[in-house]
Amino acid sequence: MKKHLLLTLLLFCAASLSAQNWEPLFNGKNLKGWKKLNGKAEYKVVDDAIVGVSKMGTPNTFLATNKNYGDFILEFDFKIDDGLNSGVQLRSESKKDYQKGRVHGYQFEIDPSKRAWSGGIYDEARRNWLYPLTLNPAAQTAFKNNAWNKARIEAIGNSIRTWINGVPCANIWDDMTPSGFIALQVHAIGNASDEGKTVSWKNIRICTTDVERYQTPETQEAPERNIIANTISPREAKDGWALLWDGKTNNGWRGAKLDAFPKKGWKIEDGILKVMKSGGAESANGGDIVTTRKYKNFILTVDFKITEGANSGVKYFVNPDLNKGEGSAIGCEFQILDDDKHPDAKLGVKGNRKLGSLYDLIPAPAKKPFNKKEFNTATIIVKDNHVEHWLNGVKLIEYTRNTDMWNALVAYSKYKNWPNFGNPAEGNILLQDHGDEVWFKNVKIKELK
Repeated sequence: MKKHLLLTLLLFCAASLSAQNWEPLFNGKNLKGWKKLNGKAEYKVVDDAIVGVSKMGTPNTFLATNKNYGDFILEFDFKIDDGLNSGVQLRSESKKDYQKGRVHGYQFEIDPSKRAWSGGIYDEARRNWLYPLTLNPAAQTAFKNNAWNKARIEAIGNSIRTWINGVPCANIWDDMTPSGFIALQVHAIGNASDEGKTVSWKNIRICTTDVERYQTPETQEAPERNIIANTISPREAKDGWALLWDGKTNNGWRGAKLDAFPKKGWKIEDGILKVMKSGGAESANGGDIVTTRKYKNFILTVDFKITEGANSGVKYFVNPDLNKGEGSAIGCEFQILDDDKHPDAKLGVKGNRKLGSLYDLIPAPAKKPFNKKEFNTATIIVKDNHVEHWLNGVKLIEYTRNTDMWNALVAYSKYKNWPNFGNPAEGNILLQDHGDEVWFKNVKIKELK
């Protein structure tokens, strides 16, 4: 009986796939239906494939469809020479009033380098990396160098997902651009030795009919990243995520040394929670804010953006009752700092007061993914006594508390006189007022069992 049901299911799936209405985007003969944008690299047809040829002295060059596409499933084969970088744009645009017509929008990354981010999603000329494969390391082996690879992209509603050779790669939830053209990219090159190298595409086809019917069922292989500010996607809700800040009010937060939210020093504006500049002193204006409840095991994510020379932090295992005097409330801190401009970066021991560090205790690596002019994502993972700090999808540090080694580390820090520092079973979460303007959004938490 089970074998019969399995056979029926397989036959149904096969029938569904065969009924899928595919439309070729490339006729295998010429570039009819496509147009070149921005750069001067060459595109030509060779052996039923579109071949892009790298060229010195030109910006990124794109070969774009004449038509725009909204919801679709796109498949194509691609191959690229070592030393190059490329991609396929989707839901992309070129407008005169945006950087003089520069192509911008979602890009399926083609990356033959050792970084191995092929299949990731980059936002060309707009928000940069939306889904680096640090978020899904298992997908980094899907791409095969010096060989043809098969790609699949499903852009359906707010969901954009990618595959290479059947392996799930990227998965985002976003609503910035619901439709646009598809384009093939020849990336700009900086070395003359790379001139003349090629990237090729063939068997390019698209389905725009009944796409939800042919949508690949969701799995846990490629974790979703929600790009829509201060929201919880259906997948996130199913996985147990919740907003720690709703993007509109101060609900769920209070001053660390107050019974209510501070009346000054903090501003909620356009979906951003801002601590305002007040001279650089620690918790001397509006003061720190903390959650109104405590948390034990969790994954916490906070998007933050600093102003020049700024200092702030995200604290956890906070006990607001420990320090009722001057200065910040006491707890473990994910340091937020302008390492280049703030003097605190040169204090402490071996850089343990720099961005991403466990403040005054464990230094983050000197090299880390950080864009001072954009929002960055801090992630703190707590599983009982094991703690990790991540920045933009890259793990910076990890440590174990409630051990002799941890207590010895604390004994040589500025926290040595605070009882049981870092060891409580639970505590409040805190956003710090250090007298500098820093912006926060997308404050989310997933409580773990």
